[in-house]
Amino acid sequence: MAAPFRQNFWPHSGYQLTRRDVDGRLLLSDELLRAWWHRPEVAPIDESCAQERALHAALLAEPRRVVTDAEISALQDPDAQDNYRILLAWRDRLLAAPTLEAAYLDLFRAGSINVPPVFIDQLTQLIVQGMLDGSEEALQVRAAELFFRKQKVAIENGAVMLADADTVELHATGGNYGDIGRLLIEANTKPRRVELDVLDQENAETYWARNERHDTVISFAYGRAALTAFCRVVEKWIQHFYGVSVVVRPLRAIEAKHWAWHIGLDAEASAILNDLYAGVELEEERNRRILSLFQLDFVDPAVVRADVAGRPVYMACAMNAEELLRIKPQNLLLNLPLASIS
Repeated sequence: MAAPFRQNFWPHSGYQLTRRDVDGRLLLSDELLRAWWHRPEVAPIDESCAQERALHAALLAEPRRVVTDAEISALQDPDAQDNYRILLAWRDRLLAAPTLEAAYLDLFRAGSINVPPVFIDQLTQLIVQGMLDGSEEALQVRAAELFFRKQKVAIENGAVMLADADTVELHATGGNYGDIGRLLIEANTKPRRVELDVLDQENAETYWARNERHDTVISFAYGRAALTAFCRVVEKWIQHFYGVSVVVRPLRAIEAKHWAWHIGLDAEASAILNDLYAGVELEEERNRRILSLFQLDFVDPAVVRADVAGRPVYMACAMNAEELLRIKPQNLLLNLPLASIS
């Protein structure tokens, strides 16, 4: 019998260069480090000095080698010096952790983030891809892109549409992005003209052929399949890091007058939920920024703080003033009311 077909997605993320430990966590490999030393910020160019070329060659040969400050100071280009210091600091942070997941948690628990966002996004993508490796659920994989790529939001007749923000910006005229691009930029395209461009349950399999083009659009409205897929990704994210089972479901509204715990899945939603919890009445402009509401329940109440056990956790996503949604998946890990991390 032939082996089952496994979908290969995000082939350029670097995930294939990682390794796993016995618990399924990702390990930093020399191959992945070498890929980072090929980044344009540090790869030699025609104007690179001999010292820079020598350092680069040495790091390709031995990606974990110690680099002295004298070696970096010997580089003639100040920008090259800065870039090497940044990338070496990132490398050393990852090397200090037993796994990439542990490095991710340590990064945010430290409280002071001085890492370029592009590295955090790539680390997040690596972990998400490892978590979803072998998945045949295309909508879940597309929804998981929200963990490391910001989304441009368009709201038409109550439909909440999300498209990759960098792709929308790249095709700002809409000429190469079809109807959905014009919707997101001009916000005046009729919904019937964008349905063919929206990834939904019926056409989800088309995602695999274009998974790195970031040109599919999902509906994040209540009752749509993509929103349910996002819930499954959130559940897997928490299970992957903490081994804790949760059930997440979308809500039309938070009916509870007083709740025990909430988590904003982005900076805007965090501020809104904090105000609602404090009894602040939202202005219409802020209220319209709320895109989705969720309820999270723990399968085993014993893992939860005593003051939250048996009660739901409410969550929200919201767009900012620029109509962008930037999910912060670390919030799910740092703000979860687990007894073991309280």
